[in-house]
Amino acid sequence: MLNLVPLHATLERPEGKRSYLVAAPPAVMPEKRGLVVILHGAGASAEQVLGLAYPPSPLSLWLDIAARENLIVIAPDAGKGGWSDCFASHARVARKNDVSFIDALIDHAIARHQVDPARVYLIGVSRGGWMAYAAAIAIPHKLAAFSVILAGMPPPGRITMPTTPLPALIFGCTADPLIRYHGGKPWYAFGFAEPVRSIEDSVQVWRELAGLPDTPVVHKLPVSDPQGRTSVTRYLWGEAAHQLQVGLYRIDGAGHAEPSRLKRYPRFLNWLTGLQNADLEVAEAAWEFFREKQAR
Repeated sequence: MLNLVPLHATLERPEGKRSYLVAAPPAVMPEKRGLVVILHGAGASAEQVLGLAYPPSPLSLWLDIAARENLIVIAPDAGKGGWSDCFASHARVARKNDVSFIDALIDHAIARHQVDPARVYLIGVSRGGWMAYAAAIAIPHKLAAFSVILAGMPPPGRITMPTTPLPALIFGCTADPLIRYHGGKPWYAFGFAEPVRSIEDSVQVWRELAGLPDTPVVHKLPVSDPQGRTSVTRYLWGEAAHQLQVGLYRIDGAGHAEPSRLKRYPRFLNWLTGLQNADLEVAEAAWEFFREKQAR
């Protein structure tokens, strides 16, 4: 398999020069390619989320998927102060508009990398998930689908609600000590976390907006942990993979760590964040959801 190496690049923005990583298979004319934009979490970086810094994220497996499926991968860097995400004040966004940065990166990729405008996908983890919500609400016309890992939406009154339905796939871990599956805010998170809706309430926002039925198709994944400490159940609303769907991966017993078989976080991080599930590969599960989706 082709080994994709992410390259450093910059883009001039009103707030100054912004950095990102881009990985692109060799162009096959005249074929258009899908684009996956990956948003790192708080305290991380584009390098970490694409496996160039320690500890490499499970989302770095998007490089293998991109090589196999002829996709472009872009990982923007939040830069100083982190993302201006869905909790950011108007004043903060005026100084550093990260939705506009993502929007500009999409346009740049369409112009420079043979990207199909109908096949642009967005995925974010933790605070990058909050950033993904902000982009999905503000620029839904640019996206075919989006995914959020380990992040609930802001509570009512803290966010402009989405008005355009999008295919949405959300991953939540029930023992997450930082961004709680059942919502609220842990007292010990201090300034790291904001109060959030529950993961299931966040899913419901997108399901109801899409007009999908109440009853999902439920699939219990095989359990890989011999001690049975974590398990995964997938809930999927919407029958056709090429149409509007909303999905939830509920990961019972796991903490603030992306599920992965191949990219395991070190034990000292598990002491802080909780267990890491190994019943699925988060990037592959997201690609399975994205694969047939196109912008409407």
